Amino acid sequence: MNIYESAEDYLEAILALREQKGTVRSIDVVHRLGLSKPSVSVAMKRLRENGYIEMDADGFLTLLPPGEEIAQRIYTRHKLLTQFLIRLGVSPEVAAADACKIEHDLSDESFEKIARHALGGGERDQ
Repeated sequence: MNIYESAEDYLEAILALREQKGTVRSIDVVHRLGLSKPSVSVAMKRLRENGYIEMDADGFLTLLPPGEEIAQRIYTRHKLLTQFLIRLGVSPEVAAADACKIEHDLSDESFEKIARHALGGGERDQ
């Protein structure tokens, strides 16, 4: 499943906002990501056209199954990587920013090893 990093960021933002607020509109994404309204509007249109989200008549955004899957994967990575970096002594702000950079490019194999270590498995595979 190939999708641009920026699209992953939008989907992740929608999921995080949904967890925090229950409902999400484009303006919420604007504020969370610090982007312009036109940029978010264009992105939401593309995500709708590609079957990742839908927007109801009142402007509320809903993740469709493909968008939910991507958002969950990225958000899970973000939360775990942030906590892992904090445990290493990185400040929460820097940890969250660095996790954002890492979450998109880290291989599944490396993420699984970090997750296992961070969650106490600590196994060393040769």
